Amino acid sequence: MIVPETLIRTAERADEAALAALDRAAWSTLHAVLPAPVPPYEPFFDDRHLPGDYLLAVREDVIAGYIRVVPPTPLAATAHVRQIQGLVVAEAARGHGVARALLRAAMEKARADGAVRMTLRVLGHNAPARALYASEGFAVEGVLPGELFLAGAYVDDVLMGRSLTLR
Repeated sequence: MIVPETLIRTAERADEAALAALDRAAWSTLHAVLPAPVPPYEPFFDDRHLPGDYLLAVREDVIAGYIRVVPPTPLAATAHVRQIQGLVVAEAARGHGVARALLRAAMEKARADGAVRMTLRVLGHNAPARALYASEGFAVEGVLPGELFLAGAYVDDVLMGRSLTLR
């Protein structure tokens, strides 16, 4: 079986409809903190979610996933940090290294932009994501027990981070 190559590129405005469809299709209680999207749908891109914030994984000319990486705050004191604020992979592309490729590309881009640290937040029950992040050098730096109430249960908010100066 030949595995298609994954191309990583920055999102463009023209990707909006495909990204919105992917986002809706991938919605899950495993990772979502917002309710399932219902029509009329909000735009995927807006003043806070710009195309340049997203790296896309493209396989056989189809968007297979995305990662959103931005500074965690507008403060100069956190300009050296990038935060992952979304990592989504299409169901059909899971298990083919797409999430790992996106994560590694995001870290490389952050380094190129001068960042020395990357952080993220992940739901405590999202074991697959936590394992991926740990395998790429992220460590748990804090846990907010029961921080979120989702689908009738309290869920931990796990804070993870890693240095970008160590490979």
